[in-house]
Amino acid sequence: MSSLRAKIQDVFNEPACEQNRGKDAKARKEGCSKPLTPGAAAGGCAFDGAKIVLQPITDVAHLIHAPLACEGNSWDNRGAASSGPTLWRTSFTTDLTELDVVMGQGERKLFKAIREIKEAYGPPAIFVYPTCVTALIGDDIEAVCRRAAEKFGLPVVPVNAPGFVGSKNLGNKLAGEALLDHVIGTVEPDDAGPYDINILGEFNLSGEFWLVKPLLDRLGIRVRACIPGDARYFDIACAHRARAAMMVCSTALINLARKMEQRWDIPFFEGSFYGITDTSEALRQISQLLVKKGADPEILGRTEALIAEEEAIAWKKLAAYRPRLEGKRVLLNTGGVKSWSVVHALMEIGIEIVGTSVKKSTVEDKERIKQILKDDNHIFEQMAPRELYAMLSEHKADIMLSGGRTQFIALKAKTPWLDINQERQHPYAGYDGMVELVRQIDLAIHNPIWRQVREPAPWDCQPAVREELPSTKSETATLHVVQEFAGTTAGDFGGC
Repeated sequence: MSSLRAKIQDVFNEPACEQNRGKDAKARKEGCSKPLTPGAAAGGCAFDGAKIVLQPITDVAHLIHAPLACEGNSWDNRGAASSGPTLWRTSFTTDLTELDVVMGQGERKLFKAIREIKEAYGPPAIFVYPTCVTALIGDDIEAVCRRAAEKFGLPVVPVNAPGFVGSKNLGNKLAGEALLDHVIGTVEPDDAGPYDINILGEFNLSGEFWLVKPLLDRLGIRVRACIPGDARYFDIACAHRARAAMMVCSTALINLARKMEQRWDIPFFEGSFYGITDTSEALRQISQLLVKKGADPEILGRTEALIAEEEAIAWKKLAAYRPRLEGKRVLLNTGGVKSWSVVHALMEIGIEIVGTSVKKSTVEDKERIKQILKDDNHIFEQMAPRELYAMLSEHKADIMLSGGRTQFIALKAKTPWLDINQERQHPYAGYDGMVELVRQIDLAIHNPIWRQVREPAPWDCQPAVREELPSTKSETATLHVVQEFAGTTAGDFGGC
């Protein structure tokens, strides 16, 4: 536990973060994460954050050393996609019971589970995750993992990020530390080249990275490791031989990028593949870093030629949507890198941003938003569901882009909604992804269902009572009224 405490303090003291460098020593030790409320997950615990970062490594067996609910509640929590192995889709857990805890059988059960996975699946590595229960009872998973690795002849990696140590974001960083301590640099590739790069913090949601990788392939740039999206264990183990790196989500793996730069001299920059301008700028910066590390400068010219070609194609496709979407108002309720990258992407085609959430954004993310929007009034830290509903029901936005948890607020306000978080079904990265994003927004806003649901329901409208109806309450008059009502049409209802 003392080693875990030291690791957490090291993660909090992040010199690559501009905001952290400006703090005094005491504030730096407290980190950037808000304290957790007892009994609350704060959007996800540290264990959940570690699983998010490591589970997309597709050929690895991910073993949760905990009671069954810990794995059941965290499994498949991201829409990451794989182009090959499916082992990561298999759920492994030691399924500790109360009797196991009382009798001290946890470590023995863990060792047995590792052996069974090795014999049944033969993975290149096994990642072992403790949770609150097994950390509190003192199971030494690092010792078990070392013994199992020696016994079975394969890497068994302890991911020491039990839920109670902090937030999901802290778990992201602890997962990066596990890769640094046990995986990266353990294998020497025999094909290292001057055009090898790493992509960090890219999760390949809905196969997004597959829209970007062909662009890099055309430039002769090889992605040595994409961490963690569609990753393989061997690729990550060889990631220390890349020449440059791009950081897609700095809040998750900034510590990984910085320490790889310190240990193996791999320079990195933070960029985005959302939007035409940001995608082009990311390609330029990758090429420039490679040239600084010794690549042939001719790649800069080829990069500009590729950018010009792809931008022309994308703008031509987007031209058809501009008249339909220009001036439309969008409310963004997301965070992190999307809080500024998607804003920039949408503004490129004339869409107006009426608000964007920065709840999960870094200080650097917020500064980018201010530079793009030129107005702090459209930036909010967080908005209560009641306020979101009021804004949408008053028609201050034509569509809301958010995650699945807030979709029902938009639907209740009879406002179009589009999912841009990890549960989404469509990829939005790169030039083709930008066209797809705009197409989905157009489909959502102009769907005829919204005109229909906004009309008053027939039972909310008063029938036009005809003058010839008798005013008495006799049985005959009642029957007459029913007959007249049954014979009316939609046009006979006032206000409908």
